[in-house]
Amino acid sequence: MKRAAELHLHVRPCVQMEAKRHAANRAFSKMRFPVILNRGEHVNMSLTDRIQKELTAAMKEKDELRLSVLRMMKSALKNKEIEKMRPLEDLEALQILQTLVKQRRESVEQFTKGGRDDLAAKEAQEIKIIEGYLPAAPTDAEISRAIEEAVADTEADSLKQMGAVIKAARARLEGKTVDGKVLSDKVRERLS
Repeated sequence: MKRAAELHLHVRPCVQMEAKRHAANRAFSKMRFPVILNRGEHVNMSLTDRIQKELTAAMKEKDELRLSVLRMMKSALKNKEIEKMRPLEDLEALQILQTLVKQRRESVEQFTKGGRDDLAAKEAQEIKIIEGYLPAAPTDAEISRAIEEAVADTEADSLKQMGAVIKAARARLEGKTVDGKVLSDKVRERLS
């Protein structure tokens, strides 16, 4: 009898976690992202739904590269969702995709240094596929304007305040795909 009670105590948290995970999956699948279909129609579709739909299409078309990238994106989003034990918000999902792009850019750089141009080209193709799911990058004028507004708000006048300026500029560029290295270089140039 005691053994059965001990087992029940161990099983119950697992069942509760599983229920939470299913609830998180349902909530994440309700997030909507605008999608433009080939005919120019706008449809709101969750990012996971969009990835799943395009994953199926890639399977049918036997597009191996696109298929592997979509699977990688889907698993990265799912892993983060499981790690946080709640559905991801729009910005969190976009940050994960931006991280994937950043990782591939670093890989391209390393492969190029190592003389492996074939692998660098493959990583560059993966970057293009992932960037198709990210919002447009801000123009140089938008970045410069955000930096100027951030400098004015933080009253920064030296490189010591660079972190505060970058944080304020990122807040102004929220919702756009911002390359952190480009932003920090421009802030450093402005504060120098």
